[in-house]
Amino acid sequence: MDIPKPANAGTKLLLAARDVIRRKGYSATSVDELCATAGVTKGAFFHHFASKEALAVAAANDWSTTTSALFAGASYHHHANPLDRVLAYLDFRASLIDGPVEGFTCLVGTMVQEAFVASPAIRDACDASISGHAATLEADIAAALAQHGVAGMSAQSLALHTQAVLQGAFILAKARNGPELARQSIAHLKHYFRLLFRAPPNEVPS
Repeated sequence: MDIPKPANAGTKLLLAARDVIRRKGYSATSVDELCATAGVTKGAFFHHFASKEALAVAAANDWSTTTSALFAGASYHHHANPLDRVLAYLDFRASLIDGPVEGFTCLVGTMVQEAFVASPAIRDACDASISGHAATLEADIAAALAQHGVAGMSAQSLALHTQAVLQGAFILAKARNGPELARQSIAHLKHYFRLLFRAPPNEVPS
């Protein structure tokens, strides 16, 4: 039986950045706190990352890799109908909204709100993550638009709109310190899709 090796300092710091920044925000997170959370020395930090900004960029990239694997393996891909896949994707997103707010909100959405002017590198990494995830929805949305004869919008713009609503839902969750408004926002987004595609509720998964 293979025994997993302990995570190295770099991996521990990526995990610490994911958790602490989602809880406190990028600006309020210090290198000392990241080291303490990861259980590594400051020397180890600077061995792996030149700065807090460099760790943030790496954390955004790691977030993209980790979440991509989660969504790639999700069951919403199994629906035969493209609109069913899109709506089941929204159901899947709603199912992830549980527990403490910092546990279900988005690392890259949190960071870009603070750093979009101060750090172009963080902004670009966050954009790549959010836009890259939106792009995974484009094929299904394009197929649904064609199947239902919906004109006047692009699959890319509609995919990005889903992410705008989700990121806004996370802001509302933070403002109220709870998940309910975030879940309601996703429910409203599902209703919008049903209206857009003229699909009654009994034609799509709940």
